[in-house]
Amino acid sequence: MSSHARVLVALTGASGIVYGRRLVEVLREKDMLEAVIYTDAAVKVAKYEESVDLPAWLHDLGVISYSEHEIDSPYASSSRIRGPMVVAPCSTKTLALIAHGIPDNLVVRAALATLRLGRRLVLLVRETPLGIAELRNMLRAAENGAIVMPAAPAFYHKPSTVMDLVDFIVGKILDALDIPHNLYRRWRASRTPRQ
Repeated sequence: MSSHARVLVALTGASGIVYGRRLVEVLREKDMLEAVIYTDAAVKVAKYEESVDLPAWLHDLGVISYSEHEIDSPYASSSRIRGPMVVAPCSTKTLALIAHGIPDNLVVRAALATLRLGRRLVLLVRETPLGIAELRNMLRAAENGAIVMPAAPAFYHKPSTVMDLVDFIVGKILDALDIPHNLYRRWRASRTPRQ
């Protein structure tokens, strides 16, 4: 990824809004956050899971943000898509809309424009178990050029808090975008390779 490309982030209504909020914080700290788009369901999930007023939180951070209904937003057009996009968390509804190319709201319009331009699109899908429909939509999204990343944290880094697990996933998103970080301890082989 270009060192100057900022990341457009979308927050949707899957459980796990903490992933998206943490990603926004990290990208903002790195001065790599372009803007945030959020859905109505994301606002409800943030209130339910974290007692956070999502639009107010974004405003207080000084982040440029748009609701899913603001189709007159700059990011409704591919002419404003300069870098990668991450949907975190990505609901199965949003996954399906992106997989099938249905520009139902601003999140999906921006995601489809990102794919059309050959930019990286990471979909942090948060659902379990996965049915045939979700698996087919993941495959279709990947065939369309998206990076499908289930929110499945590892444990080899010996997490001791929930935030350690969150940072692992956020770190994996940054890895997919070639953004350096030290959010989690990387895997180290327990023995040296054979000569």
